[in-house]
Amino acid sequence: MPATKTKNNQKSVLEYKRENGYLKIDEKEKKSISEFCSAYSLFLGEAKTEREFHDEAVKLLEGKGFRNAEILKKENAKLKAGDKVYYSAYGKTLIAFIIGKKPLTEGFNIVGAHIDSPRIDIKQNPLYENSEMAYLDTHYYGGIKKYQWLTIPLALHGVVVKKNGSKVNIKIGEESSDPVLCLTDLLPHLAQDQMKKSLAEGVEGENLDILIGSEPLKDKDKKEKVKARILKILSEKYKISEEDFLSAELEIVPAAKPRDLGLDRSMILGYGHDDRVCAYTGLKAALDLKEIPQYSSCLILADKEEIGSYGATGMGSNFFENVCAETLNFCSQSYSELDLKRALANSWMLSADVNSLFDPLFPSVSEKKNTAFLNYGICVTKYTGSRGKSASSDANAEFMAQIRRIFDSNKVIWQTGELGKVDQGGGGTIAHYMARYGMQVIDCGVGLLSMHAPMEVAGKLDIYMAYKAYLAFLKDARK
Repeated sequence: MPATKTKNNQKSVLEYKRENGYLKIDEKEKKSISEFCSAYSLFLGEAKTEREFHDEAVKLLEGKGFRNAEILKKENAKLKAGDKVYYSAYGKTLIAFIIGKKPLTEGFNIVGAHIDSPRIDIKQNPLYENSEMAYLDTHYYGGIKKYQWLTIPLALHGVVVKKNGSKVNIKIGEESSDPVLCLTDLLPHLAQDQMKKSLAEGVEGENLDILIGSEPLKDKDKKEKVKARILKILSEKYKISEEDFLSAELEIVPAAKPRDLGLDRSMILGYGHDDRVCAYTGLKAALDLKEIPQYSSCLILADKEEIGSYGATGMGSNFFENVCAETLNFCSQSYSELDLKRALANSWMLSADVNSLFDPLFPSVSEKKNTAFLNYGICVTKYTGSRGKSASSDANAEFMAQIRRIFDSNKVIWQTGELGKVDQGGGGTIAHYMARYGMQVIDCGVGLLSMHAPMEVAGKLDIYMAYKAYLAFLKDARK
């Protein structure tokens, strides 16, 4: 981050001042920002679930020479500097490595993001009829403000797995010719009691049921004729029955595509910036790493962060540790647990997750000197947690100094920021799951407005600087 300049155009080493990143760039870099963000916006509109992001990422990785670890195992392959490999956990978490010149025991340079986002999930036995209208029963996923999801166009994404193991992919509501779904709300004329409740109480979780049909099937033998018609449509189009919902993962997401925001087109309004904005920029950095790195590079695209990183595809599992062990085994004649522990302890990591931005319409929740601002660059967060730094992974000053060196020497525009005032709130990331190995970890990602809303706001300059930051870290850390 460039230092402040005096009237004599000499760099001041005494004062620190932040400013809007657009004041620091030329027209050439502004064009690069626009081009990069156009590609990101298209990707964000196509990959609205963790499964979709995973599958799109695999295509891009394989196009750049990354090989599936399962195939390499069958070939008894060995990896050398410059080789690329990826591992998948159940089609929802992805970890990729570029083998560096130094022994793996000297550690990895890791960029780790998550690819799940707050949403509404369909229950296992969801379909019912009430008053000749058909609904899907739901259970919301992650921290949402439930009222924000009412009356907006919604899409259905996911997979249905039949008893024979065959999979049926579902995506309804994204094409202009598709129908959409929605959650209904009371009209103001009848909402006097509802509007006396708090925002948190105004909409109950069990009432987040998706309206999906109203036309009855012309069959006098059917009792629930609207439900019967919906089942007929599902059977004809997807060859699935009501029982197949039992082994399905179906998600409700906003149907809207990402759009440029503002008359100056300086922002993107879209669903799932948290945390696909960091996942995409990290992925692009790994794909664009042209030179063989000194230290092996690692990209993590994880599931389940929004609900605590639990489960086999979350960072609370042993998946990352296991694939590091596999990678060590690919690169040596023998495997040692001591080598694994050394590799993990010697690693450096950017926990690539979003932060909040200062919102002048809600200034009371932020401490202005220590919050991030829109288009001031990627946000580095030394510690997360809440209140007394509870559940925080607090990076040490030595590592923070290294991050300053890497970003400044690579002309990355960056800033620091906390997630709200000390006693106001807070949040967590996957950082502490990695710090337990003794590695150096710091949170570093794009700031957002309206985080966890159906449509979030990200600044284009911040998005591009995240890409530059992750690329610099993967290729330049520890030089």
